Amino acid sequence: MSRREPPVGGRKDGLDVHLTIAMLTYRRNEYLAQVIPQLLEQADDVSGPDATAGVLIVDNDPQAGARAVVEAARAALGSDPAESPEPLGEDDSAVSALTSRLVYVHEPEPGIVAGRNRALSEARGSDALVFIDDDEIPSPGWLASLVSTWRSQECAAVTGPTPPTFEATPSPWVTASGAFDSWEAADGAQVRSADTGNLLLDLGVVERLGLRFDPRYGLTGGEDSLFTRQLTRAGGVIRFAAGAVVTKRVPAARARRAWVLERSLRSGSSWARVRIDTAGPADDGASGMWARLRLRLGYGAKGLAKAGIDGARAGVARIRGDVPAQARYEVSSRGGLGMVVGALGVHVREYGRPRRRRSTARPGRRNA
Repeated sequence: MSRREPPVGGRKDGLDVHLTIAMLTYRRNEYLAQVIPQLLEQADDVSGPDATAGVLIVDNDPQAGARAVVEAARAALGSDPAESPEPLGEDDSAVSALTSRLVYVHEPEPGIVAGRNRALSEARGSDALVFIDDDEIPSPGWLASLVSTWRSQECAAVTGPTPPTFEATPSPWVTASGAFDSWEAADGAQVRSADTGNLLLDLGVVERLGLRFDPRYGLTGGEDSLFTRQLTRAGGVIRFAAGAVVTKRVPAARARRAWVLERSLRSGSSWARVRIDTAGPADDGASGMWARLRLRLGYGAKGLAKAGIDGARAGVARIRGDVPAQARYEVSSRGGLGMVVGALGVHVREYGRPRRRRSTARPGRRNA
């Protein structure tokens, strides 16, 4: 699709539209139980004569631990207790999503990409898919604001603010680092990329462009940056809805300097990888190989300079006792180091799962 005829979305023709609100979850069952009723209320808010909405829970726990939570929520809705929300098959997923207010599917393949792509598949037949994370709380009017902007602006995607709420008071260093700050834009403004923790996608546009989340980013994160960058490079427009607010819960384990620096390293790595992967059409010949090598060297050099310069600035700020400056420069320096790592093709995992310990005993023998 050429840039002269950019892909547009946002149906305004009065025809019935269906929205799927997808929440991916991995062993956050307490959070999930709290947020499902809120998601159903949001769906009811936008439902009417020309629109319907349903909630899709994609459980990425190999043990399907969220099933019981969804069963309880469906029972509270007055559903038949004998109607167990079994995983949907490929043939009936779209029909079920269109006729049920609350659908559960189990995606055992590890990684955020597997879950997001499962949501895309299950939402087939819907007009829009809305992503929200299982550590987020939707504010009143969140979904209505996303939908209003989508329909009025005829855009391919809509995103909104994600301010944090901390379970424990963060240190001055963590607060000053900006790691959990919500990015802002004017209401209706066009933005270049978005976080899938608060994102409406026009599925007509997504399907016409053939977009899916890239499995290479399944355990590293950055899949949303790649996806939305591919969308905008194809001519799709992402708009910002200032009223579409979701609050992201930050547990005490994440509101720490060590975690923030780890995230900065990963973010810098995915930043470089995404730009290399979207630099242009893939070319496996010599010219393509040299083009990618130049990009890797360029981003590696840029990251190395950033890591060194901002690392020195962080040291000076620490000597002066300037905690806010120290935090900002340390985060920037670690991000620069991540750029170097990403340019070299090294994958920094964020969503790794603990591995089971395997016995070293041989069959028929006992350990000494």
